[in-house]
Amino acid sequence: MQNHMEFKIRKMTAADIPAAALLEQKYFSVPWSEKSLRDSLNNPHAHFVSAHIADKMIGYGGMYIVCGEGEITDIVVDEEYRNLGVGTAMMRTLEREAKAAGAEYILLEVRVSNQAAIRCYEKTGYECIGIRKAFYEKPVEDAVIMRLEIEREQEC
Repeated sequence: MQNHMEFKIRKMTAADIPAAALLEQKYFSVPWSEKSLRDSLNNPHAHFVSAHIADKMIGYGGMYIVCGEGEITDIVVDEEYRNLGVGTAMMRTLEREAKAAGAEYILLEVRVSNQAAIRCYEKTGYECIGIRKAFYEKPVEDAVIMRLEIEREQEC
């Protein structure tokens, strides 16, 4: 894929659910259904963003914010559009939303074998804080728990 392609990040809408479900089926061994995505999108604690080139959805990300904690549930970019900064842009958008909502930190889990994602998260400030044993299915695999502290402006 050529690097000069411009993508846009925006709030995910109900119209994006079928495309998000296709990305889920393509890249996750236990994908969310359209119903699960719709239910999550309608949850008042949920924040979802999607990435688009023209009219094509090329990725999406979701996060819940509850009691000062953000938890990223999904970040996926279609393989053809990886390494263009799409995932990082979605993460940064979700981080801004978490900060605006008063979250103190963000957590996420990632498969131990997904070293590319782990490196990406580390480069953007996330730190490994633990392991969840046998967290994932199909195949059974541990999850790395990662955390990002949200910086606050100091008041004088």
